[in-house]
Amino acid sequence: MKYSGIAVRLFEREGEDVFYDPAYHGRTLKIFGMDDFPDKALGYFVRTYRDKGYYVVVFDTKGTFPREGFDTVLDVEDTKPDGLDPIKFAIEGYFDPYTAATIVQTVYGLDRALTERLYSDILSGKVGSVPEALKAGEKYSEVIAESYSAIDQLLYSGEVPELGKNVLVNLGNAHSITLVGTAFLVLAAALEKRRKTMVGLNDAAVLSYTSAGGAGLPLLTKPMLRRVTVVASEYALDSLLNLAGPVLLLYHDPDVQSLVYETSGVPPGPSRKHVHKGEGAFIYRTPETVNVEWGRMPL
Repeated sequence: MKYSGIAVRLFEREGEDVFYDPAYHGRTLKIFGMDDFPDKALGYFVRTYRDKGYYVVVFDTKGTFPREGFDTVLDVEDTKPDGLDPIKFAIEGYFDPYTAATIVQTVYGLDRALTERLYSDILSGKVGSVPEALKAGEKYSEVIAESYSAIDQLLYSGEVPELGKNVLVNLGNAHSITLVGTAFLVLAAALEKRRKTMVGLNDAAVLSYTSAGGAGLPLLTKPMLRRVTVVASEYALDSLLNLAGPVLLLYHDPDVQSLVYETSGVPPGPSRKHVHKGEGAFIYRTPETVNVEWGRMPL
C-alpha cells in the first residue's frame, strides 16, 4: 500500500510494516491504554511529526509532558491570572466576536436572545471582557453572576498570551475541572483553524468532563487537511470512543479492551486479540470493512 508523506509507522513487522496514515485512515487518532502507555505513544507522535516539519500543540492535563521544543508554554492554574478571556481573545483577533459570545453562552448557560445581546455589546465596544459583561447591568450579567466565581476572575485576568507555532498547555496544576474545561474551550477556539499542525490531547477524558470541554473537542477533532489530532486517554469514555477516526489500543484491562473492540465494530472472534504490554492493536475502518492490525510499539 502506498502511504502519504504524513504517515507514521506504528509496528515494524516482517513482510510489511503497519502505518497510521491520516490521509487514508482519518485525521483523528484515538489512543487508549493504562498507566503511562498513552503518554509514551503521544510523545512518539509528537517527535515523529516534528521531524516531518509539522508544528505541535499539546494539551496536557497531567502536567508531565516535556517542555522542550515549545515556543509557548502556558501554565494554567486556578491560583494566578491566566489571561484566558474569550472576549479579549476576540479583540486580539484570535477568533470573531460571535465565537466569544458563544463561548460565554456555553460556560454560563445564556439563552439565544442573551447571547445575541452580548454579541451586540461586544461589537459596539460596550463590553471588552467577561468581567465587564458581568458588571454591564444587562440581563446576561445576572445569568453570568449565578455561577461566576473568584476562580473565573483569575482565569480571565491578565494579558492575553501570545500563542506561538508550537504550544504546550499545561493543565496539570489546575484543580478546578470547570476552569480546565473553560480554558480548553477558549484555546481550542483560538487554535481551531491551524494547519500543518499536530494537536495532542492527554488525558483527553479530563477535557470532556464539562460542557465547555466537551464543546472544545469537536473544534480540534473535526477533519481538516494538513492537520492531525491525537487523542490519548486512560479512560475509554463514550465521548472519546464515538469520535470519528481510527483507534490505537495499547495494554489495558480486558474489559476495557473488549469495550474498545465492541465500540469500534470489531466482530467477536480472533480479530479481538488480547493486547499485551508493549503491544498495540490498530483498528481502522474503510467504507466496506473494519480492519485490525497487531504489533509491538516502538515506545
